[in-house]
Amino acid sequence: MPFSIKQVVLLSAGFGTRLKKVTQGKIPKAMAPLAGKPLLEHHLNQFSRFGVKEFFINLHHLPKAIRDYFGNGSKWGVKIHYFLEKNILGTAGGVKSFEGKLGESFFVIYGDIFSLVDYSKMAASFSKKPKGCIGMELVGETDHPEDSDLAETNKDLLFTKVYCKPHTSIPKRFKGMRGIYIFRKKILKFIPKNTYYEIDRNLLTEILAKGEKFYGYETHGEFLKDVGTLDRYRFVENYLKSLKQ
Repeated sequence: MPFSIKQVVLLSAGFGTRLKKVTQGKIPKAMAPLAGKPLLEHHLNQFSRFGVKEFFINLHHLPKAIRDYFGNGSKWGVKIHYFLEKNILGTAGGVKSFEGKLGESFFVIYGDIFSLVDYSKMAASFSKKPKGCIGMELVGETDHPEDSDLAETNKDLLFTKVYCKPHTSIPKRFKGMRGIYIFRKKILKFIPKNTYYEIDRNLLTEILAKGEKFYGYETHGEFLKDVGTLDRYRFVENYLKSLKQ
């Protein structure tokens, strides 16, 4: 039986300040509409295609909009768990909140990414990593390295260094960090409870310093774009329109 992962944490607590023209301050960033559906719904549909049936969504800004729309997930044939952050906990802190319900391996994705990635291929790649691998992130080229987190890897895509934005200079050799992860549960022990903690700036920097093995994963020909700015949001809008033509 092929290796599969059944759970994903959708990080959705962000304010979406740079998307105010889209959200109008009435919906959280992860609910921004694309092709007639909220961004989060695209995540549910895409992960479901590849056997993910249990979703964990952290909430903070305008949480009612997400809860009211998705409920317990039964409309989509999935199960949804929520955690309301009274204070923003950061990307790693948002994952830590679900520690008691997460299995041995699970996906994590930033809620402001639009992705058509084949998650079964990513899971299969992860299953072949050397024993002791604590996690993996999708990496690749980026057309905006100046405001992206960047990673240095060896020939096997083993992470050797993380360069967090903002950058005073762009490193000569780098892979863009794309915000889609697979974690083994043991990575959670490095995240403090009830504390603001980021995956890139804090968690990955710490685990690399402690000698843990964290790998990159590259995919080609699969559409993936963050929609954190209005320009990139419009780019995804136009891409989806082109698919209908």
